[in-house]
Amino acid sequence: MNQVEKHIIFFDGHCNLCSNSVQFVIKRDKKKRFIFASLQSDAASAHLLQFGSKNKTNDSIILVEGGERFEKSEAALRIAKHLSPPWPVFYLLIIIPKNWRDAMYDLISKNRYKWFGKKDQCMRTLPLYRERFL
Repeated sequence: MNQVEKHIIFFDGHCNLCSNSVQFVIKRDKKKRFIFASLQSDAASAHLLQFGSKNKTNDSIILVEGGERFEKSEAALRIAKHLSPPWPVFYLLIIIPKNWRDAMYDLISKNRYKWFGKKDQCMRTLPLYRERFL
């Protein structure tokens, strides 16, 4: 799978929960479908401009899949769908109305630094995974 076919996950590189989630996805992405970029990076700015996003916020995970942009709970569920079992079963939660799913997502997002902590710098990539980052 070349880089054009890969799905891109943009995440808050300062957030401990987000950085740990990236590590979680890497370990369960056996087909290496995903590549990653911190929302604070120049790569994120360049890619997200394609979707008309001039101002990017760091409060939501963003997934670019098949040329489409997904955020919040929809992005998280679509990511789970591509992971090794049992994680794809969580995609079934897509049947819950989006406003309910996103309300839960927003609650966690709003409190993520308080509950999980924050880094002054973006996460450092292990050399083993460096090719998975933009």
